[in-house]
Amino acid sequence: MADRPFRLAVIGVDHPHGAGWRELLDNLADELHVAAVVPAFGGSLASLEERYAHVPRFDSVDALLAGADFDGALVTLPNCEAPDCVARLARAGKHVLAEKPLAASAAEARAAAEAVVQSGVAFQTGYMWRYDEAAERLRAMLAEGRFGRLIAIDMQYLTSDARRRGPHHYLFDPQASGRGFFNWLACHWLDLLLYITGGAVASVTARVGVYGETPLQVEDGGVAVLELQGGGLATLFGGYWLPRWAGESRWSLYGTERWVHWYPSKPGTNGVLEIHGPQPQWHAMEETFVLPPDRTRGYGGIRGVRLLRDWLHAAATGAVCRNTPRSMLATLELLDAIYESAAAGRTVALRCPG
Repeated sequence: MADRPFRLAVIGVDHPHGAGWRELLDNLADELHVAAVVPAFGGSLASLEERYAHVPRFDSVDALLAGADFDGALVTLPNCEAPDCVARLARAGKHVLAEKPLAASAAEARAAAEAVVQSGVAFQTGYMWRYDEAAERLRAMLAEGRFGRLIAIDMQYLTSDARRRGPHHYLFDPQASGRGFFNWLACHWLDLLLYITGGAVASVTARVGVYGETPLQVEDGGVAVLELQGGGLATLFGGYWLPRWAGESRWSLYGTERWVHWYPSKPGTNGVLEIHGPQPQWHAMEETFVLPPDRTRGYGGIRGVRLLRDWLHAAATGAVCRNTPRSMLATLELLDAIYESAAAGRTVALRCPG
């Protein structure tokens, strides 16, 4: 594979992130090329770029496996279809890059994860924030004990209300997606919480529901209080609640020796860390750490490029990506606990933390 570009099959054209993923691929044009396409979404090709119009096209994953010559696949499918697709690809020895969250529950993703592990193919999911420089710095601060004893982490994630896509979008269809805001968007912060802390969640108390004006069959947001296994609390608050195409997100981390506010999407930057620490002698630890703007095109920008390179490296060498089948399941198990807590109105202990 080293003497030629990686041959990629794209499965699912009109996924909400599909065009962004394909634009991201252009950053690695010398290292991979799109060798085949499975449109999915009822054969819809509304967002397919003209440069891919003549790429061999297949109606199903079975037809793709039987008729195309490719090394791995980008799977951007709804939760109801993605797990079976990933399992089939893995059993056929194809490397897999799957859009998050992959499934509506850990139970629905487990067979796919087992197929990946048994086959030994390179596996990567779309949790791009694991490749963010500011997130890496927060992870290092915690690992090095610079927070002292961790007390609390507060996370917020708000985005455009359900009217932007319309209530009949498949993301709000319980048959296709299974769940709503937490499964589709809050999963990013839940996955990153596990990565940054390097630990697990011991228990969850949550409330989810439809709080906006658009009636949905899945939740449009809510709040979760997470007890961390190593001590401390984390909270996550958010939803589809902003009345225009927009997004707001931030983290605040509090410890006995410092506290940090992270603004991951601050305009004009690629993230800002406001760091406040102790005051030895007369000099207080105060710093604003600014990451320069990211001009990388495509879904996730430079984070996405780093994720792709990690996957290609794993495919070539047998290494393990920063996202793994186990970490993917851990995030879904945490989501399962959030939904169980909200439905039952009680605190839920995670049976298999982390």
